[in-house]
Amino acid sequence: MITLIGKDLAKKELDFIFYGPAEECKSCRFKSSCVDSLDVGRKYRIIDVRDNEQKCPIHDGNVVVPVEVERAPINLLTPSRNIFEGSTFQHTPIDCDEDCEFKEYCIPEGLMENDKCIIIESNGKHRGECKKGYRLNNITLAFVI
Repeated sequence: MITLIGKDLAKKELDFIFYGPAEECKSCRFKSSCVDSLDVGRKYRIIDVRDNEQKCPIHDGNVVVPVEVERAPINLLTPSRNIFEGSTFQHTPIDCDEDCEFKEYCIPEGLMENDKCIIIESNGKHRGECKKGYRLNNITLAFVI
């Protein structure tokens, strides 16, 4: 998928979360090739940077370039026991209302309820202590679209 990003941010392997278009984007002639292809709240990774530059009033330097993006892998701490690389599952967020140092991994940005995922790496048992008493596994996942 192709989108536009500020020239200073356009680097391969950069991950970003799309929080939605700026007000100025609504009337931009590049809107359809820029923000319309992205889903709000999703995490993306730049996999290729193109050379063509366009003017854009909302980015530093007022310049954007086309980049090819894909959904970024996400690291997740999960109490699921059937963890092995290559397995697929439908994501159900962990039931946790604790504010702890691991929350961003138990409930990561970019991952939503009912997302279909595949485990691309099992990173073993989480060594930290969960305030809710869960025994957590550390996995890296990708999306099945």
